[in-house]
Amino acid sequence: MPGFPSRAAAGLFMSLLYMNQTNTFHPSQRVLLGPGPSDVPARVLQAMAAPTLGHLDPEYLKLMDETRAMLRSVFRTENELTLAMSGTGSAGMETVAVNLVEPGDAAIVCINGVFGTRMKDVMERCGARVHAIEVPWGETIPAEKVAELLKAVPEAKVFTIVHAETSTGAHQPLEEISRLVHDAGALLIVDAVTSLGGLPVEVDGWGVDACFSGTQKCLSCPPGLSPVTFSSRALARMDARKTKVQSWYLDLSMIRNYWGADRLYHHTAPINMTYALREALAMVLEEGLENRIARHCRNHLALRAGLEAIGLKFIPQHSLTTLNAIHAPEGVDEAAVRHRLLHDYGIEIGAGLGPFKGKALRIGLMGSSSSRRNVTLVLAALEEILGRSGATTAAAAAYGS
Repeated sequence: MPGFPSRAAAGLFMSLLYMNQTNTFHPSQRVLLGPGPSDVPARVLQAMAAPTLGHLDPEYLKLMDETRAMLRSVFRTENELTLAMSGTGSAGMETVAVNLVEPGDAAIVCINGVFGTRMKDVMERCGARVHAIEVPWGETIPAEKVAELLKAVPEAKVFTIVHAETSTGAHQPLEEISRLVHDAGALLIVDAVTSLGGLPVEVDGWGVDACFSGTQKCLSCPPGLSPVTFSSRALARMDARKTKVQSWYLDLSMIRNYWGADRLYHHTAPINMTYALREALAMVLEEGLENRIARHCRNHLALRAGLEAIGLKFIPQHSLTTLNAIHAPEGVDEAAVRHRLLHDYGIEIGAGLGPFKGKALRIGLMGSSSSRRNVTLVLAALEEILGRSGATTAAAAAYGS
């Protein structure tokens, strides 16, 4: 009909309109103070934007070696089998489980929050006979309970525990538990997703046999890789397996040949994510691990002083410095508090999980997000939202200013 565009022209117009809409996504600038991800420095984002190389390019292989060396420094280990698995921290959890556990093996799993519960599920999916040590959420696992169950299950092949329970903010001591586990002849598996790069993680010093983490927490790298490390004892257990690893994608008997001297292709590595991780690790080591840990502690203490000044109470007795879990005030809608923080101040914090759903707030101070500025910002925002006073002055006093 005259005056009407042809179908082809109309289709072209709609395609151009759609392309214009899909190319104009600009995410809001947030202050990430939740349980992860943390803020990512521009330097790390710029590293991701570098030209993509092939996964067997000599330049990329050299970068892999540099990344492994840096990971050993951050894990505090000499373990040869130290690398970054493709996937987030949950991929690291599954990696240790599928490679170290065979159907019928006895496994002890410690549960005091979401991630101990998840490890139990993962172990059961591997066919393990799981024996659990459970304590109320927010508490840590006492060494006495560990000793009791190790005695009751002398055939246990692995013992798993969360070092930094993200769902409750509980910080788990490991030294005495490590001694008990090794005296019983089991392998010690540790979840360090919310501690690596922000809290002391002494893989060799504590005798940890398998440890996994994630890039998006204290390392301040986008989510997508899971650093893992395995002791010689764990490697011997893998080599002695009688059954195939349950997961082809996470099978370290093949993946270690790609990260090692043989460079045998397994799957296409996330090239640009490795660029980002290498840059993030460089920033950790430039700051100095001890200095970085001290920064996390200093900012946690300031935040704690401010939160307690406005009447907010911490959930765990032994709190992480990287993740602060607090009880929501009586009569306050915690979802409304989080909504206002996000939409009025651009600050993201986390909600409670499990038995703390609707009853808790989780404030992360991890990696680049752990700063004096962010502590003052979130305290001032909470002070305004909750209608109480004292937060800002308490934070200033905690910093000694």
